[in-house]
Amino acid sequence: MFDFGIKFALTVTQIAAVMGIVLLTVAILTLLERKVLSWMQDRMGPMEVGPYGILQPVADGLKLFFKEDIIPAGANRMMFMMAPVLSLVPALIGFAVIPFGPNWTVDFFGVEFKPFAISDINIGILYILAFTSIGAYGIILGGWSSNSKYSLLGGLRSAAQLISYELNVGLSIVGVLLLTGSLSMVEITEAQAGGFWNWFFFALPFPQAIAFVVFIISAVAETNRVPFDLPEAESELVAGFFTEYSGMRFAFFFLAEYANMILVSCVASVLFFGGWQAPLPILQGSGSMVWITGIFWFTLKVYAFLFFFFWIRATLPRLRYDQLMRFGWKVLLPIAIGNIVVTSIFAYIFPGS
Repeated sequence: MFDFGIKFALTVTQIAAVMGIVLLTVAILTLLERKVLSWMQDRMGPMEVGPYGILQPVADGLKLFFKEDIIPAGANRMMFMMAPVLSLVPALIGFAVIPFGPNWTVDFFGVEFKPFAISDINIGILYILAFTSIGAYGIILGGWSSNSKYSLLGGLRSAAQLISYELNVGLSIVGVLLLTGSLSMVEITEAQAGGFWNWFFFALPFPQAIAFVVFIISAVAETNRVPFDLPEAESELVAGFFTEYSGMRFAFFFLAEYANMILVSCVASVLFFGGWQAPLPILQGSGSMVWITGIFWFTLKVYAFLFFFFWIRATLPRLRYDQLMRFGWKVLLPIAIGNIVVTSIFAYIFPGS
């Protein structure tokens, strides 16, 4: 019973630490996105709240917290209130299987636990795909329950978009799974140890660069980001599925979008760029320093992908809806299937390489 209590306390502490870091990162990203976009467009960005505007996320949070929570008269109250939570929770649950550092096992008062991964399950990537797909229900329910034509159209668009591009996300990672022989995020990371030439983006006999391109494009569409933000197209649908939301319920949808951005950035770094592994063995460090360098490289890779999200928002225009669906089904899907076929052939000819 004592061991169970310690293990429970350690697990709760891990979860609290990871959730705290994710939510803090979301707050930082709201400022970074505005600053990066403004620098790319030759503007200053937020400058009024605090030195150089660094307290803008605090001001945004306080505004949303104290804003009036309005529920439309014709809305389905239960579904309207449940939708933002159903969108946010799956985005946060996905971080449970992300390895943030070395696969160490630490003994704490006779209880063994892994400090850099909340849970190492042998179907980690399926776990992430399963829970992130549930988030689509939150968007669909939010659009339907608002009793608004704009929200309903946004929800329907989102349903079609998420179903279409989620298929491509799943197919794009099959090549990595074939080369690794495992669905565990920890084992996928460890299979890429030894230097950047072992990362699956570069690894021989068949680099997964094409699969990565399919994955990252589909991930941008999955997170409803520009140029795939059709479900919340301001020029057509006001704000899409969360047109009728305000206050903290709006904040939950906002948090879910940024949490999903962070999650897909973590998954991309683990699957294709070695996760916490350094690009060169000499940069990995040794002994007790490995976890510090591991977290540093993992954070650097994740923030590089997050910068990519900001970059394409400042660069690319929104697609038409027919272009979005055609690109997903007629371009990305055949490429993803072709990558699986070629990877299977190479994996069969060069087993264990």
